[in-house]
Amino acid sequence: MSSDPHQEPSLEPYAPVNVLKPVAPDIWIVDGSEITLVSIGLKLPFTTRMTVIRLSGGDLILHSPVEYSPELRTALEALGPIRFLVAPNSLHYWWIPDWKAQLPEAKVFAVPGLEKRAKRPVQVDQALMDRQSSWPDEIDLLVIKGDVLTEAVFFHRLSKTLILTDLIENFELNRIHSWFFRLLVRLSGAADPDGKAPIDMQLTFFRSSQALRKRFGR
Repeated sequence: MSSDPHQEPSLEPYAPVNVLKPVAPDIWIVDGSEITLVSIGLKLPFTTRMTVIRLSGGDLILHSPVEYSPELRTALEALGPIRFLVAPNSLHYWWIPDWKAQLPEAKVFAVPGLEKRAKRPVQVDQALMDRQSSWPDEIDLLVIKGDVLTEAVFFHRLSKTLILTDLIENFELNRIHSWFFRLLVRLSGAADPDGKAPIDMQLTFFRSSQALRKRFGR
């Protein structure tokens, strides 16, 4: 993964970026800069988005943090102290070390195995374990394990908000500048308005699909 602030963006950003946008009681999102994922020899652009959860005691959870900036930190700390940094899967971790360096007291929660798979050092304080939420009165936690990707799903009870990362993708084609990437998104099945888990993501859960269906009563 990489981020270059001087590179012309391949995707139309969800402006304004690095600004708190309320979406539900005690839930905000922050749209961040573009990031590039290198996969099977291709450099694929992705927008970034952080979800901010404020717990009943006022502490903040940064779920999939976007790029660190002092201005964004100040805006967040106006809501409450930043106590938790969450890497909900093995792709959504890139800027956690930067936040941790500035906030050494914040705890890093991550899906199992991230430290070995991450492409930059990530200090993990606690693994996200299935149905073992650290905030059981406010957030339900479900960990979906796949061959390539494991994702932690959060459910915020107060606002009834389901927080996903890559289990559902929904790209708006008119925001993608590259015709080639638009084609890939269409072929993967992740195009708006019928976005879902793209084909490569579905394949990572192929061997466990029957067990997953049983867990969800399907």
